Amino acid sequence: MYAIIDDGGKQYRVEQGQELNVELKELAEGVKTVTFDRVLLVGAGETTKVGKPLVAGAKVTATVLSEAKGPKLDTMVFRRRKSSRKAFGHRQHYLRVKIDEIVA
Repeated sequence: MYAIIDDGGKQYRVEQGQELNVELKELAEGVKTVTFDRVLLVGAGETTKVGKPLVAGAKVTATVLSEAKGPKLDTMVFRRRKSSRKAFGHRQHYLRVKIDEIVA
């Protein structure tokens, strides 16, 4: 069984037991599970449920493993003028989760 979920403006295809990085969320202290209720599609073998836009009653539960950091992205702005250079970087923070259950 697999599902396509929407989280943080991105869509993920998930299966039970899969580990993935999602956008970092503010969680309460001691919370170890996350529920994704924006499920767009659920597929199981020959049957597929497609939402319009969401599948009614479907949810995906996941266990929080850790917080992770993405790769460092360095960007440089350069114009052909004297002292017209600017360098900056960005490093995205993620939440590492393991998919426990898909309920359709």
